[in-house]
Amino acid sequence: MSTVTIAATGERTRPLRVALIALAGVSLLTGLNAGLLRLGVWAPVASDRIADLHGPVMVLGFMGTLISLERAQALRNPLAYLAPGLLGVGSLALLSGAPVALGKLLLLDGTVAFVVLALALWRRAPLGLVAAQALAATFAALAAALWLVAEIPAVIPLLAAFLIITIASERAELAQLTMGRRAVPTLLSLGSLIGASSALALVVPAVGSRLLGVGCLLTAAWLLRDDVGRRMVRTSGLRRFNAAALLGGNAWLAVAGAVWLIVGQPTSTGTYDAVVHGVFLGFGMSMIMAHAPIIFPAVIGRPLPYRPVMWIPLGLLNLGMLVRVVGGLSQITPLHQLGGSLTVAAVLLFAVTVIISVVKG
Repeated sequence: MSTVTIAATGERTRPLRVALIALAGVSLLTGLNAGLLRLGVWAPVASDRIADLHGPVMVLGFMGTLISLERAQALRNPLAYLAPGLLGVGSLALLSGAPVALGKLLLLDGTVAFVVLALALWRRAPLGLVAAQALAATFAALAAALWLVAEIPAVIPLLAAFLIITIASERAELAQLTMGRRAVPTLLSLGSLIGASSALALVVPAVGSRLLGVGCLLTAAWLLRDDVGRRMVRTSGLRRFNAAALLGGNAWLAVAGAVWLIVGQPTSTGTYDAVVHGVFLGFGMSMIMAHAPIIFPAVIGRPLPYRPVMWIPLGLLNLGMLVRVVGGLSQITPLHQLGGSLTVAAVLLFAVTVIISVVKG
């Protein structure tokens, strides 16, 4: 495909991409509201239905839509946008009061479309990195399928495998020059371990959860050692911000892995909160913050310049996570609620910062 054709395709699909980002934004805002409800603090909208859907809305509705949108943009085929479209609409169906089964089925369709999209990318470029991304999408589909017949806690290991393998492959792709030739074999080995242990956790929770903890710890150690974070944190500007977000995210993945390794399947509220939000909030949101100024411009077709104010939500996220985890593990409810509220404020503040930065250009 010529450069002119690619540019023309990008221009034609820009309104669609903006609409899909808006759908992801709805999932984000509703997910944050649901997070406040689950903390037992004030939230703008009081709804038991929304509170119960917090996890899938955030992981599949928000993160899944953004990740599959970025992959669709890479494929440069209008049909590829079916995956983020179905994920965004499925999340919206869950939130709108439509039958829950309809929202679940739409999310399942979206994840299956995501797998097809990932396989199309792999067929175009049969590389280890792309294979890892397809593996990650497969676990999202397995999680969506299992959610049809099981409760949310049962699908957490599969959703964790989806997010961890996705982000690890993203880091191996963006930093492959500095990570060296070992990056892809290491990624595939760790991805296989995390995937197998997440599946094992469904049938033998005590063993599978501990192996998943080992996979998280090894992945965090690998990224801390070989990724660019340790070197770029000594620089300035965007590079330092990116490095700090990477290092913070890897640290929270290690915390989640340590808790999984020690307790196995989490049974208390504090340990469950530590592993879930260590992976999806501490690790996942930190990586979104790190990648936003780099990846978002290609997706939205507008510049997203780095601004020093971005340090505020990043620092608030890590502070909130620390207070939240300590409060949860020590069973100090007010401390746990304070930390959770700080993390919600951090994510919301970062979203506002991104919007303002894009508008100003």
